[in-house]
Amino acid sequence: MLTAAATGFATGLSLILAIGAQNAFVLQQGLRREHVFWVCLICALSDAVLIVTGVVGIGSIGAAFPDALHLLTLAGAAFLVVYGAMSMRRALNPGALQASAQPDGSLQRAVMTALAVTWLNPHAYLDTVGLLGAVSTGFDGLEAKAAFALGAISAEFLFFFCLGYGARMLAPTFARPRAWMVLDIAIAFVMWSIAALLIAEL
Repeated sequence: MLTAAATGFATGLSLILAIGAQNAFVLQQGLRREHVFWVCLICALSDAVLIVTGVVGIGSIGAAFPDALHLLTLAGAAFLVVYGAMSMRRALNPGALQASAQPDGSLQRAVMTALAVTWLNPHAYLDTVGLLGAVSTGFDGLEAKAAFALGAISAEFLFFFCLGYGARMLAPTFARPRAWMVLDIAIAFVMWSIAALLIAEL
């Protein structure tokens, strides 16, 4: 149970740490101090729904086609290796993420944008439904899978709220390309480590 939860947390956190439209928007709202709570909550809840869908959906496929579990696990491990390589590539060409500090939006606009950067973002489905669902196949039993899902969901809530409310403190640090380089290197090694664990359990 603890291993499943820790793996879910580490995988979920590693995936969400990568620069993307969702993170950029949350960072922008945090810098502006506009509707931070609602934006963070919407992004976290949306990802939670996608994570549960991935874990339950992949589990159903595995129950119907037992041999598919090995293929899905291999696919998940392969994706983690590629994702890690992409992070390492970004580390070799680091860039700074900039966000406007000028306030300009209503709550309705912030909510709609938060929904859009999640539900209209194909990477969100790939990371949550696809990758986390595939990684969850490495754990047997409903309790272990539930622990994995809760670990991943906890990482989403922790990250979004820390990013949203900590944006003012993070902005000066991540204005420097070197900070993104260190972060991407860390993500790469976490991804590769999880991939190795998946392959070892086959």
